[in-house]
Amino acid sequence: MVDDLIIGMAGSGGDGIVSAGESLIAAATMEGYYAILTKSFGSQIRGGESSCRLRVSTRQVLNPGGMLSVAVALNWEDFLRFGGELPVGGKTVVVYEAKTGVAPDRLPLKGVTPDTVLAVPIEEMALKAAGTVRAKNTLVLGLLAGWFGLAEKSILAGIRKKFGKKGAEILQGNERAFLSGLEYARSQPLREDRSLQPVGAGNGCKLLTDGNDMCGAAAIFAGCKFFGGYPITPSSEIMQFLNREIWKYGGSLLQAEDEIAGIGAVVGASFAGLKAMTATSGPGMSLKSEILGLATIAELPLVCVNVQRGGPSTGIPTKAEQSDLFSAAFSAHGDAIRPVLAPISVEDTFAVTVEAFNIAEHYQTPVIVLSDQEIAQRKETVNRLDTSRFQILNRHRPTDKERENYVRFKITESGISPISQPGMPNGNYLASGIEHNEKGAPTANGEIHSRMNEKRLRKLNPLKHRADLFQIEGPDDALVGIISWGSVAGVALEAVRMAQAAGIQVKLLIPRLLYPVSEEIYQDFFASLQKCMVVEQSHQGQLYRIIRMWVQVPDDFLSLAKSGSNPILPEEILERIRQLAFSLQRHPKVEAAPDLG
Repeated sequence: MVDDLIIGMAGSGGDGIVSAGESLIAAATMEGYYAILTKSFGSQIRGGESSCRLRVSTRQVLNPGGMLSVAVALNWEDFLRFGGELPVGGKTVVVYEAKTGVAPDRLPLKGVTPDTVLAVPIEEMALKAAGTVRAKNTLVLGLLAGWFGLAEKSILAGIRKKFGKKGAEILQGNERAFLSGLEYARSQPLREDRSLQPVGAGNGCKLLTDGNDMCGAAAIFAGCKFFGGYPITPSSEIMQFLNREIWKYGGSLLQAEDEIAGIGAVVGASFAGLKAMTATSGPGMSLKSEILGLATIAELPLVCVNVQRGGPSTGIPTKAEQSDLFSAAFSAHGDAIRPVLAPISVEDTFAVTVEAFNIAEHYQTPVIVLSDQEIAQRKETVNRLDTSRFQILNRHRPTDKERENYVRFKITESGISPISQPGMPNGNYLASGIEHNEKGAPTANGEIHSRMNEKRLRKLNPLKHRADLFQIEGPDDALVGIISWGSVAGVALEAVRMAQAAGIQVKLLIPRLLYPVSEEIYQDFFASLQKCMVVEQSHQGQLYRIIRMWVQVPDDFLSLAKSGSNPILPEEILERIRQLAFSLQRHPKVEAAPDLG
């Protein structure tokens, strides 16, 4: 038996591959397993290849995993299009459609000999059992349940729920297809038991959701009352979620005519006193840059979620990448700093979104949340959230006394000035994109401009000392360090734990605050290090370069960076950690002898 199972499936659009994956993760969740489901599509609007990757485990999982335990190919052409996203290794069980005519010893997997190869007449069996080849994805569910002990009863219950509304004939056909696959697998058992272990007692039913829905739920919890945006892959589900739910909590939503209008409406809502947000991706973030500058100089709080995808331009809208960090940190014109946060998982998206609203409201600034396609659209089981641990902050309103002679942009010790809203007695002020004095009156005076710049930047200094926005794992005195962020952080965390289990002393830093750069926190982390590597999914290694701009780094400060659609696996990071640790033994650092005079 096994305690961790990674299944990868691929086929043509319409084969129901993603639907099968969703059925599996729903069943696994019902039975108390931890699971992550990622979905991948070609960039075509219609048709093309599709795949899913499901990791099911008896313990909490941090990422979609490395080499596949099971590979299911309905046709080889589509399967091979996903390359490194569905890696097959020497321990993989390969299940494929016999109709492809490929001999089991002639699989088109260069340089790899899988552990077990099973050619199954999937389409023929589906047609016989259900009267339609469209039931082949349901038959695959039966095969997987039979060979790998995957939640048989819960899968069957899900089939009955899903197809029960479509009539008795369709329901019964899919039931027969599932049972046919189950019977086939049991009649031809694997030579080695690969069944998934049952979950332990008390490991009950969990919440199943994705990052975009979690982001929307967190926004409502934080008090968001307005969303303005425009649909764009892969962020659109945030708007769709809020369109269903925000009205129930006294909020409203505007699907604008374009990205610029969307964030313009958000700035207006914030000026009117509401907590407000927008969400976008890639090109949409570029279009929003000018209005983000308006929110910065007018000191208006808002949250802008950028669900990163492959770029530039339209790029690869259906794949994840971490290549918008430069854009988030540096695309503002003028001397402007916008806080940039990044979640590391679906569950973490809730906390990071709530914190983004808190920072925006407290510091009266736009805040950017850098999610990415994987976190945003992957399904993940999470334990039920304890919302009592979250604190909700609201903007600092002027008192009655402060409004007797209201100075909106007053230069205070903290740099934060009380902010009024329309309708407050004596609270009127001018908010515009032009530079202004403390009262909001336009000015071109260089001295005043310098003082207002200093105010807007100085007020964010305390944010850089927020150690709670950083996660550190490993011994303080480790000589080898890893830094990673966003969805890749979960991969790095698993690799570091594997290294520690192997006796390698290594520590990991995960920043959820990416900008402004927290120099002291990085410097403390670097204090013991001789080797350090930043792991991220961007061609340039953008966080690696930003850290070098602001912090004195170790002598051996390295980058492991890949473009989107090229997954970074835990085993790959583990091997690099081993290399760094062994290099210390081959080339130990010799401390200079003390000068005794």
